[in-house]
Amino acid sequence: MIEKTFKLSAQGTTVRTEVLAGVTTFLTMAYIVIVNPAILGQAGMPIAAVAAATCLAAGLGSILMGLIANYPIALAPGMGLNAYFTFTVVKGMGLPWETALGCVFLSGVAFLILTVAGIRQLIVGAIPRPLFSAVAAGVGLFIAFIGLKEAGIIVADPATTVALGDLTKPTAVLAILGLLVMGALMAWRVKGAILIGILVAAGVAWALGLAKIAPGDYGLAALTATAFKLDVPAALHLNGAFGMALAEVIFVFLFVDLFDNVGTLVAVTKKAGLVQPDGSIPRLNRILTADSIATIGGSLAGTSTVVSYIESASGVAEGGRTGLTAVVVGVLFLLTLFFAPWVQAIPVAATAPALIVVGAMMVGALADVDWDDPGVGIPAFLTVIAIPLTFSIANGLAFGITAYAGLTLLRGKAKPKDWLLFVLAGLFVLRFIYMGKA
Repeated sequence: MIEKTFKLSAQGTTVRTEVLAGVTTFLTMAYIVIVNPAILGQAGMPIAAVAAATCLAAGLGSILMGLIANYPIALAPGMGLNAYFTFTVVKGMGLPWETALGCVFLSGVAFLILTVAGIRQLIVGAIPRPLFSAVAAGVGLFIAFIGLKEAGIIVADPATTVALGDLTKPTAVLAILGLLVMGALMAWRVKGAILIGILVAAGVAWALGLAKIAPGDYGLAALTATAFKLDVPAALHLNGAFGMALAEVIFVFLFVDLFDNVGTLVAVTKKAGLVQPDGSIPRLNRILTADSIATIGGSLAGTSTVVSYIESASGVAEGGRTGLTAVVVGVLFLLTLFFAPWVQAIPVAATAPALIVVGAMMVGALADVDWDDPGVGIPAFLTVIAIPLTFSIANGLAFGITAYAGLTLLRGKAKPKDWLLFVLAGLFVLRFIYMGKA
């Protein structure tokens, strides 16, 4: 049955290899079970419930990917989008987290419709590839900035906007310790380096009495604190007080999910040798269908947008070639569901360095940008810098796409096939005008 479902022989792999690859991928991305609740918890969401929802969304999403698309790609709530959910949508715009979850649900539905209708191909083709890399790097700087802020390494300053914090404070010291442990373990190619670093910093905090080790009362029923709490009617109320703002939130969840997935898919499938000679990815619509369903399911459980994880490349490096790898990852996440209460005992000083490290890894995408070409480099730079400095992924997308379209037009390189790019740029210009008058 396993052979028939996953076609192991055709990919030159075995059950043992796929299981090992699945365990490897799980270890490299298990940190999300701790980090995601820490971020969404700042939006007022119950931490234990979010931890359970994270395990459930990652587990079912990864299994779905394995069974529907037969790819060794694991899914989980996306880094960057969870920060956007908390710091931009809930804290910045003042939306209740229930409404924000409604926006995540609607973005998943829209993504599924676009995938089934084939419109997704048009959108992907319209966005310049360098901007995919720039968005990934900008999101990396965004979450790294949040990590530095949560660690107390960077603090607000009225004269210079930001400044160096007091590095002798316990939170900063613990965060630096965790950062050093993670960095060293990653340099030594130790699997699960980020997770181990989090646990080491947390262990030191518990030993010194800086954090409580008690996990608190918990049962699987705790999931009900976030499950089905999304407010879709509020998210659909586009003519209300938030108007265009809600439409923008849905748009960002949708587009960043699209960018995240395409970038991850290209990287992982290339590493696994699954890309066709013409550069196409087989069963691409199945992959995106699995992702959109996982996002819808994640919003129902109580977590932010679910995306494909670049950490899947670690499992591919161990020989993973089929969906069995993703199914193993999913099963391990579902088993982790029973340990969700312990997430409440992890101090912020232990999770902050994980944000910094993940951000550093995401910035590596800038290597794919042709910086010698101003028509590419300037839009990419504006995208990267605008995301962390304006605390908005939407602003980064707007600057990048508008600048790229403008420079393309001014250089006389516009082509009929670029029509959708200019439509998107025009919409972003209208957005800037609307924001200026708001």
